[in-house]
Amino acid sequence: QVQLVESGGGLVQAGSSLRLSCAASGRTFSSYDMGWFRQAPGKEREFVAAVTWSSNYAAYADSVKRRFTVSRDIAKNTVYLQMNSLKPEDTAVYYCAARPPGVDSWKYWGQGTQVIVSS
Repeated sequence: QVQLVESGGGLVQAGSSLRLSCAASGRTFSSYDMGWFRQAPGKEREFVAAVTWSSNYAAYADSVKRRFTVSRDIAKNTVYLQMNSLKPEDTAVYYCAARPPGVDSWKYWGQGTQVIVSS
């Protein structure tokens, strides 16, 4: 049973930093893509960032480039999202997701962690 558990959310002021963690368990993720998504109130869920588990290649949404950094710790089976220079528009529930190799859709999802950025 694959399980993704996010942590690290909270309430911060604009300009602050947060680091989200996603602990993965239940299988070997060596060939997976690991992603971060977010959903703000009244909006659709959107892509934030993703990293390949094997090569550490990363991709970002334009809205978070140069502010957010995604990384993974293979030994800890954990993916991180370092968020700097947070803005009120970053307020959302952040979800971790895993995509198996050769699959277009994100198959596994965490329960989400709330991030609130006050102005």
